[in-house]
Amino acid sequence: MSPSIATMTSKGQVTIPRSVRDALDLKQGDPILFEEREGVVVIRKRPRPDPAWDESVGATLTEWEDSLDDDL
Repeated sequence: MSPSIATMTSKGQVTIPRSVRDALDLKQGDPILFEEREGVVVIRKRPRPDPAWDESVGATLTEWEDSLDDDL
């Protein structure tokens, strides 16, 4: 992929060039990670959470279901 240029608006918004969107297979609503590494910013598509994993982790958080917490 060749370098692409975008211009930031006064609100800090940037349109991601089509070549970058295509390379990362970005679609509307996709979460994007911006990571600074020694003065260079790396942009990555953040994988969507796995619903099965979320459910399994959620099942371990039973301490938040204690009725005693309602009084705090």
